[in-house]
Amino acid sequence: MKSSRVLVTGGAGVIGRELLALLSNAGETVLSVDKNPLQQDIPGVTHIVKNLSTDSLAELEEFAPETIYHLAAAFERSKESPEFFPVNWHDNVLLSHRMAELARKVSGLKIFVFASSYLIYSPALYMSSSLPDETVYLNEEDRVSPRNLTGAAKYYTETQLDFVRRNEKPSMRPVHARIYRVYGRGSRDVVSGWIRDALGGRELEIYNAENRFDYIYAGDVAEGLMRLAACPEACGVVNLGSGASRGVKEVMDAVTGFLPGARFKNLGVTEDFEQSAADMTRFKKLTGWMPPTTLEEGIRRVFEYESRRPL
Repeated sequence: MKSSRVLVTGGAGVIGRELLALLSNAGETVLSVDKNPLQQDIPGVTHIVKNLSTDSLAELEEFAPETIYHLAAAFERSKESPEFFPVNWHDNVLLSHRMAELARKVSGLKIFVFASSYLIYSPALYMSSSLPDETVYLNEEDRVSPRNLTGAAKYYTETQLDFVRRNEKPSMRPVHARIYRVYGRGSRDVVSGWIRDALGGRELEIYNAENRFDYIYAGDVAEGLMRLAACPEACGVVNLGSGASRGVKEVMDAVTGFLPGARFKNLGVTEDFEQSAADMTRFKKLTGWMPPTTLEEGIRRVFEYESRRPL
């Protein structure tokens, strides 16, 4: 990509930090926004602390970005709690609506990369009450029926951005990257949580051990988003996962490979079985690239990172 002005929302998050480093190395002029501070200075990156669901967006509009990476979001476990209801409204629906409004106002905006989610696909495709015989590889044409509040919010934002392009900004290229199970350094995901618990001598709680997911390392997500932004043909929905289905038991084995004394408590089956992964055919055709980080290598990086942090 040619050097340009880039806005990143959620820059202090696990994907955001990786993305900011890549953009810095590429020589981009970057404005990062998050409700949390950035823990280190990154060359070429200006970071501001702002609540995007309530604070003024005038500073972002004045920056006049040519590319927006919209990562800011709130997540809970797939089975969301009642307390998540207002959080989803403010940090997913309202926040993303305001970003779509910003896209309408910035005249020079060319690319809007949205961190969407595979939770948009119908769970009937990849979940069942009995253990499935094989993994379902979801593709971009599969049936939509958002699984929870987060999935519904993501789908609504995709629809809003498509509306803006169709009716007001035909020169803007929206990319909806439907991201799968992200894990990484300094994350709140289950993989990082298990590693922190194991390092602290705590028992690791495991449920639905027969499930299989598409785990993708945060650094690979960041590079995948950049490659989609750089591809003129990338527009609309594109899956972004590792393209591999890995079982919860395989994650446990990888963790115990670094921490042989880790203790696990199997809580049994607490919800329907899931066997899902990304069909990465379209992504690979567009970018000519596939995420390279294996689950074992990603867990090694997380383990090394968490080992240096206070328990």
